[in-house]
Amino acid sequence: MAKTGVFEGDAAKATELKKELQRLVRAIVEDEDCDFSVEAVDRATQTLFALKELKKKRPVSLKLTESSSCPEEFRCPISNVLMKDPVIVATGQTYDRPFIQRWLKAGHRTCPQTQQVLSHTLLTPNLLIREMISQWCKTHGIQLPDPVQCSNEDGLTEADREHFLSLLEKMSSTPSDQKEAARELRLLTKRIPSFRQLFGESLDAIPQLLKPLSQGRSQRDVNPDLQEDLITTVLNLSIHDNNKKVVAETPTVIPLLMDALRSGTIETRSNAAAALFTLSALDSNKALIGKSGALKPLIDLLEEGHPLVMKDVASAIFNLCILHENKARAVRDGAVRVILEKITNRMHVDELLAILAVLSSNPTAAEEMGELGAVPCLLSLIRDSGCARNKENSIAILHTICFSDRTKWKEMREEEKTFGTISQLAQNGTSRAKRKANGILERLNRAVNLTHTA
Repeated sequence: MAKTGVFEGDAAKATELKKELQRLVRAIVEDEDCDFSVEAVDRATQTLFALKELKKKRPVSLKLTESSSCPEEFRCPISNVLMKDPVIVATGQTYDRPFIQRWLKAGHRTCPQTQQVLSHTLLTPNLLIREMISQWCKTHGIQLPDPVQCSNEDGLTEADREHFLSLLEKMSSTPSDQKEAARELRLLTKRIPSFRQLFGESLDAIPQLLKPLSQGRSQRDVNPDLQEDLITTVLNLSIHDNNKKVVAETPTVIPLLMDALRSGTIETRSNAAAALFTLSALDSNKALIGKSGALKPLIDLLEEGHPLVMKDVASAIFNLCILHENKARAVRDGAVRVILEKITNRMHVDELLAILAVLSSNPTAAEEMGELGAVPCLLSLIRDSGCARNKENSIAILHTICFSDRTKWKEMREEEKTFGTISQLAQNGTSRAKRKANGILERLNRAVNLTHTA
């Protein structure tokens, strides 16, 4: 209410200034002998300046509300006021950007006017209406913000969105255009989080991005730099939490990531593994990726042992194997043998031991570990490792192996007799390590007591 009073006071003051200006100008103009004083001119100038300053104080929003006679097509159907930044939704209707964004952020996925379900939520600038509004405003003395300065809450301007769409269009163009656009999209999605969000707003954006890789050509025909840029862009998109589901559920994504694991450059393969790791943060994606057969190329890549990809590959396998059904898939695809070989050679022990601990709850995996000589390998890790977590994982795996295969107790008894490895861990390990070690010691002591009794 206070603001209204201020504006009403300004209006009254403006009226007084106008009357004073009219009086001064009339006196100057009607003086036929040009005998008016310099003081009168100065006063007229000062009055005009005061009127100008008063006009500046009035906000644009007041100017807009004063223009109640603006054409209906220039008004936002939601706010019913003159649009500053008209945009088109998927159904073809035009709204002012801030108001339709508020509608979408509230969870609506329909057009406010037609009630049709929106196939996507990408907002396209309506340049024709924008220009018509601009011309009408000029005619009526109303100022609108520069369209380049109009940005939404995520910081993207109209120009950004137009550029985004133009880059996607280039994915259907010449090979040189594809390479140029792919490189730029890779950089934009890395540096500007808002660009990642744009891909989640349209059902067509990701398929359009990957079109050069999914046109039926063999992987040997794909330019390796183009593949690297596009796969890395997928990784960048996957970082955005709201994109994880839509990226993984796009039919071409997981098969193309699997192709990249098998045949890309080292960086492409590493980024493909990292993308699968990031996407697997969702349980639904873990199941989808596992069913797609992605564990096999991940395990094959792990077996190759390239130092630049090992960590990303191990992280992806670990995340996927948290899901029960993926453990069986990993075991079937040879994970136990490959991981044990790497651990024996002391390669990425921390990450791989964590995977082995997860897999050990699978009976087939535990049996295979015993057959492949996991017991002496794990005992040596407990003795030699300075990492409490590695000791904990090792004793947990040993506990599972021994309680599922009685033939392994002899090795455990000899280890304890020679080095006291398990007793030391029962005293100095983590709480979980102590629990597992004590479980093994109790079993060993019970066996000794039974022997003496017999």
